[in-house]
Amino acid sequence: MKKGFLIDMDGVIYRGSELVPGADKFIKALVDNDLPFMFLTNNSQRTRRDVATKLWRMGIPVQERHIFTCAVATARFLAQQKPDGTAYVIGEGGLLNALHLNGYSIVDHSPDYVVIGEGRTVTLEMLEVAVQMIFDGAKLIATNLDPNCPTKDGTRPGCGATVAYLETATGRRALGIGKPSPIMMRMARKELGLATSETIMIGDTMETDILGGVQMGYRTVLVLSGGSKRSDIDRYAYRPDVVIESIGEYGRSPQRLEELVPTMNRADDSTHDLDQWRKAN
Repeated sequence: MKKGFLIDMDGVIYRGSELVPGADKFIKALVDNDLPFMFLTNNSQRTRRDVATKLWRMGIPVQERHIFTCAVATARFLAQQKPDGTAYVIGEGGLLNALHLNGYSIVDHSPDYVVIGEGRTVTLEMLEVAVQMIFDGAKLIATNLDPNCPTKDGTRPGCGATVAYLETATGRRALGIGKPSPIMMRMARKELGLATSETIMIGDTMETDILGGVQMGYRTVLVLSGGSKRSDIDRYAYRPDVVIESIGEYGRSPQRLEELVPTMNRADDSTHDLDQWRKAN
């Protein structure tokens, strides 16, 4: 059966600036076996090219097409909802670039949307402007709802923290686009041309990667090299299909790839052929 992988990065492929041992060999095994894959990230700061360059420098030669960020998902979603719209943005280059590529203009008054991404230069003035725009009718969009972000120096507030400020100040709820939102998870699968039963989500975080995969009906693989520990799993009402210590274990022995593929369920798939759909109904 055809299969493909959606893969989280931080905690799965690398930790901070250090490559997880064997992760490069795992990706090479996917390439050698002609298995489609895409890296998913809830970091909206970098463009797809920036992320691909980072991976190249770590010894993983991938292309821009292998990268799917929450900024890209957000920009595409907004372009579908309101083509050629406008946005007031609190965020950085990756988000601004994605919005421009999808026909959006960045404005400082009367926007259709207030769009929040990661940012290290957020000011109270920006937040005050955003609050008034939301009261004036702009819709609040979050590239992701992660409350904090790991850094080489520790942890800093994430996009979700900024969004929580605006939600509290305005009484409006943001729409989150990044993992575990089905919006991003579905877009990434479609970009790979996979059916639901053919899709395997590999991640290190129960609340985003695994939850998103479970909600979409994907098979899920939890790696313990990042945010979640084996002892954490019983706290949740859902479980991954497979739990492994590190993706690097499978890079050292590429023939073990099949062990990472849980039992697929064709019943999870939607009918793609319109004639088949009509017959079924």
